[in-house]
Amino acid sequence: MAEPRTAGPDHRDGRVYLSTPETDLAIRVARATGRPLLLRGEPGSGKSSLAPWVAAREKWRYYEHVVTSRTQTQDLMWSFDIVRRFADAPVYAARDEKLDESRYVTPGVLWWAFDRESALRRGAPPPAEPDPTLEPLPLLNRGTKRDGAVVLIDEIDKADPDVPNALLVPLGSREFTVTETGTLVQGAEGSTGNHLVIITTNDERELPAAFLRRCVVLTLPAPDHKRLVEIAQRHLRTYKVAHEHPDPAGLARHLADELQKVRNEAALHGGRPPSTAEYLDTFFACLQLKIVVGDDQWAALCRMTLRKDDQPGWS
Repeated sequence: MAEPRTAGPDHRDGRVYLSTPETDLAIRVARATGRPLLLRGEPGSGKSSLAPWVAAREKWRYYEHVVTSRTQTQDLMWSFDIVRRFADAPVYAARDEKLDESRYVTPGVLWWAFDRESALRRGAPPPAEPDPTLEPLPLLNRGTKRDGAVVLIDEIDKADPDVPNALLVPLGSREFTVTETGTLVQGAEGSTGNHLVIITTNDERELPAAFLRRCVVLTLPAPDHKRLVEIAQRHLRTYKVAHEHPDPAGLARHLADELQKVRNEAALHGGRPPSTAEYLDTFFACLQLKIVVGDDQWAALCRMTLRKDDQPGWS
């Protein structure tokens, strides 16, 4: 029996991704032009998995920011703790000491990508280290190359429409100035090809035309039957899973059939089609719980993991 599975269901470690020639070309074009790579596709189609996979393949540093409706452009570059700064000001004034604004700065993902050393110092000039900060995802970034980075900006369509347009200058020039401290953050000269920004969208909101013009755009299609089976087999080989299922390969094929059936029904009845992530959830649940196709738990499991938006009239 294999050892237990070593990671959660949403792996961001970059160990598994089934690339295609078109995906590889899009990555090369983005690197050659220095433009962000905008990934479109259904939720669960693997958009967010590409960035950590590229980082792992290149041994580059990896950073990610999941966008919400409250995200502001500055959040991707830096944040400033104005509340703590105001609270500390009287204390420093009483001691007749100068307040160091750098202490209240937290670098964002673009700062870490463009200039890691400056981010570690919160922008304070060397050798000063007023309040050194920790690099995000330290375990994942251990042993990576210092001169390369991949940034994932996930679900940009959830942000206000002004956010994508406001990103055009820092992404295009690979530099910005921290307002509160005057720190200029710049990417190293000639390192454009060693920095890749991958942005994902579920197309829930139309993106500005100016933003689209400055991106390399790739649409990821929903995987077909063969690709689904390959994805399941790759995950099974990569992440050690304790199971005693009699036929994992047959299970992967049957679940691919079932997924396509539910997707067709969703299209017919206006429901939400299940994704690759839900396919994998069902696959691993069957392995762990020893559920086989057609047994008394099979239909209930599929309702829980695939038919979440089940509607009257669906079979």
